[in-house]
Amino acid sequence: MNLKFGKNLSLVATMALSIFVSLPATAAQLGGDARAVIPKDVQQLIVVDYRAMQNSEAAMNLKARVLPPELKQLETALKSSGLNDNHDVDELAFAAFRTANGGESTKIVGIAQGQFSLPDILASFKKQKVKATKLRDNVIYPMGASGMLVSFLNPTTMVFGASDAIKLALDARDGLTPNFLSNDTMMQQMTVVDTEPIWSILDQKGTQMMMRGVLGEASQLADYDTVKKRMTASRYTMNFNNGVKFNLDVVTADTFTAATMSSLLNAAAMYKKVSGTAIEKTAIDNTTIDSNSGTLQVRFSSSDSQFASLLQSPLFQSVVH
Repeated sequence: MNLKFGKNLSLVATMALSIFVSLPATAAQLGGDARAVIPKDVQQLIVVDYRAMQNSEAAMNLKARVLPPELKQLETALKSSGLNDNHDVDELAFAAFRTANGGESTKIVGIAQGQFSLPDILASFKKQKVKATKLRDNVIYPMGASGMLVSFLNPTTMVFGASDAIKLALDARDGLTPNFLSNDTMMQQMTVVDTEPIWSILDQKGTQMMMRGVLGEASQLADYDTVKKRMTASRYTMNFNNGVKFNLDVVTADTFTAATMSSLLNAAAMYKKVSGTAIEKTAIDNTTIDSNSGTLQVRFSSSDSQFASLLQSPLFQSVVH
């Protein structure tokens, strides 16, 4: 589990940590418009049952501890948009995607699903003298003083984020550029996990970045350089029902790659166990790492009290910063 092994996390791995929340056994699924507004080159997609999250004190405390600045900005903007997020938003998704010009540039958009009273929201905008702009048939509104923008795709779906990210998302939705629906690899990963209340999928590059953070010093070994390009995607689910359960699957090109990654990760766990605190050692004992048919499998489970103690540990603090 990536709470234990790495020294530092990339943006992608930090985003994954940001949505460790306590949820009931409901599904967080994306509708057609929500999928279409996500650009094709997704590095990571996180989807969460937002209503359940808001109703859980433990979830909100944990989210406050690890939510990175990029997502804090989006969430703050959501709350300033005229929505009552406790009642209107059912599912909340964050999509990190690469821009068409390649390189290392990554944009993030938020997508909210629920039952939005558009007449009331638009009346509130009008009262506040909010000035909208148009991009083709899309109407875009500023979200308070946050600098973020929001566009309602229909009465149940809205997309929000920075100006450049929103434009790219709407270009994808309007068919000017490829969208998530044409990304067969990521769509396939989504179908495995989207019946869960919280889930995330990562593409090849996102997976490589996450695993480098998870492995820490072990990622400097020659074996990692050999296998990292043979990791194709990854997915995880997590819930806090009857304790904490975290399931991570890393899809690789063959059984040898998955077995090698399993060996590397087990070695990293043993190294950390030698130098870790008592609660960290317990967390490692509660983690199983294996491979099956080309997939690296990481399974972690603990009691609520054990996990609460882990949050206070120096190892956890070093991972989330």
